[in-house]
Amino acid sequence: MTGFKQILKDTLAEFDIALGADAVDMLCIYNDRLIESNRVMNLTALTEPRDVALKHFADSLMLLRYCGVPQGATVIDVGTGAGFPGLVLRIARPDIKLTLLDSLQKRLFFLNDLCDELGLDSVTTVHSRAEDGARTELRDSFDIAVSRAVAPLNVLAEYCLPYVKEGGRFAAMKSRGADGELNVAAKAIGALGGKVKEKHCFELAEAGERGVIVIEKLTPTPDQYPRKSNQIKKKPL
Repeated sequence: MTGFKQILKDTLAEFDIALGADAVDMLCIYNDRLIESNRVMNLTALTEPRDVALKHFADSLMLLRYCGVPQGATVIDVGTGAGFPGLVLRIARPDIKLTLLDSLQKRLFFLNDLCDELGLDSVTTVHSRAEDGARTELRDSFDIAVSRAVAPLNVLAEYCLPYVKEGGRFAAMKSRGADGELNVAAKAIGALGGKVKEKHCFELAEAGERGVIVIEKLTPTPDQYPRKSNQIKKKPL
């Protein structure tokens, strides 16, 4: 753990990210469990210490810089995978009430075991497809929805905005091409009750350009959204 801890500290310092000692220790355990579990299930393609510290942990934490997260906020990570960015945010901000949603149960088993080991409360896991979960009591329930899923912004918005309360926000984490996606997604975001509030771009060292697009939820998402996954993919808004 010691070697990874130094790499993690150096990486966080590189981006002026300040974390307490307990949070750093938790991220070190997270890394250990991620690498161990990845040997028997596909959680991440990134396993080198610098890659995990930079492209998973530091990248996730940059969201706190660019999307204001109120004290005690309810947050849902849609399509969380191995817990990025949601669980990293929860480690950094113990006040957050977090829901991790994913369609693969084995990922949620990993996350539940990890949360138990770290002693994290106020974390709920939900086994569901994004479009199905948004038609349950989770709809209109969260201050903030986040997603680092690899999908066009107009598609992500249809999956994620239904979870957000009026006045809340959806923060989409993107790599290159965010401007082009914004132009294509503008109509969809409006139809779903949202409006682009902020766009932030930053360089994540050798990982390259990253972006955070913050969409404010102005009005309720119409009942017909989200549609079924095949409709969303075949005919994006």
